[in-house]
Amino acid sequence: MQVTPTLTEGLKRSFTVVIPAADLQGRYDARLAEVSRDVKLPGFRPGKVPAAVIKQRFGESVQAEVTEKLVQESVRSLLEEQDIRPAMQPKVDLVSAGTDGKDLEFTLEMEILPEIPTPDMSGTKLTRYSAKVADDVVEKALGEVAQRNRKFETVDEQRPAVKGDVLNVNFVGKKDGVPFDGGTAEDVNVEIGGAGFIPGFAEQMEGMKPGEERTITVTFPENYQAKELAGQEATFDIKVNALKKAVEPTIDDEFAKSLGLESVEQMRKLITEQAEGEYRQLSRMRIKRDLLDVLSEKVDFEAPQGMVDAEFGQIWSRIEEERKNGGLDEKDAAKDEETLRADYRKIAERRVKLGLLLAEIGRKQDIQISQEELLAALQQEARRYPGQEQAVFEFFTKNPQAIENLRGPILENKVVDYLIELAEVTDKEVTAEELADMPDAD
Repeated sequence: MQVTPTLTEGLKRSFTVVIPAADLQGRYDARLAEVSRDVKLPGFRPGKVPAAVIKQRFGESVQAEVTEKLVQESVRSLLEEQDIRPAMQPKVDLVSAGTDGKDLEFTLEMEILPEIPTPDMSGTKLTRYSAKVADDVVEKALGEVAQRNRKFETVDEQRPAVKGDVLNVNFVGKKDGVPFDGGTAEDVNVEIGGAGFIPGFAEQMEGMKPGEERTITVTFPENYQAKELAGQEATFDIKVNALKKAVEPTIDDEFAKSLGLESVEQMRKLITEQAEGEYRQLSRMRIKRDLLDVLSEKVDFEAPQGMVDAEFGQIWSRIEEERKNGGLDEKDAAKDEETLRADYRKIAERRVKLGLLLAEIGRKQDIQISQEELLAALQQEARRYPGQEQAVFEFFTKNPQAIENLRGPILENKVVDYLIELAEVTDKEVTAEELADMPDAD
């Protein structure tokens, strides 16, 4: 194999690789011989198929197979011999496939990983924020549980519906006078003053009585899930079946038992534990973010632009979707596209650099991921899809790359834990609101 460097510029590297025709021919002949021994063709005994027939039937596919394998082996050998760590999958372009007695020649282009200095963590100070779950938070959550489990009783009085009442209705939704899919329903409870599935829907039903019919006009939100209705005006023919009032349950042991629990105290305990878990996550996010800000200031190096481009592409796709649906926050919505692109490209570069830095620290410190940790991550991923857990496990079993994607977050968190241990950490108790008030990234 003859290797000729053709570009060394920053993190960019390119090579021309030539494999002599004789080497290629030797591999080709050896593979054809293997095929000849194993192939079964009508009219021939195993291992006795003439070489000319083998070449005619399988020569082209064997040539492609041998070429691909030889290129892969050559790339791997080149990277090992020259101690190159590509930032992303190298780009390979065939110059000559090595047919008709010619040499096999291809070019190899890539960006390499930069030299990443190890940060000096001495003198680093971090604050670990925490908060206690207040009694009023628990009581509010209990009230929300009761709200979600209200019963609705029919009101016999023939009166108009007011805010807080519930109307049981049938409705037919129409666009340009024609009923649309999913716009028809019967025996639906709609709370007056509550959150309707379309802005203005429940509000326009205030004052209706049982037996009354009314046609209302609404405009679907720009980000409505049914694209054919997003931003469109539609009418709904409403017929009221009954007027109801919501009756909230008494929060006592009987209510707890109706939810499958033993007592109200057990409900309070579960709510408290859930809130404590959320607070721990917020605390973790805060100290991790502060640590990443410190690392970003301590260490700087050139980021592979291919990785930055890929990260920016993912971020920008999300931004464009949010902008299309009117979901951008006020600060971003006020920026022109050039400024917005520049801001998010900086974010992409920061993410790439920090990701590379944490991975390099993990490599140098030989931080390993156990099978138990990987299995726990897989189980957590499966829990995101209730009822489809087995399908999720099968997907990861059949896709090794997907398993590798689980390793990244695990390694990152283990490296973060390692770095936090090196820092001087001060614990500080704050309110839940202060804990959740995450400052903007530096």
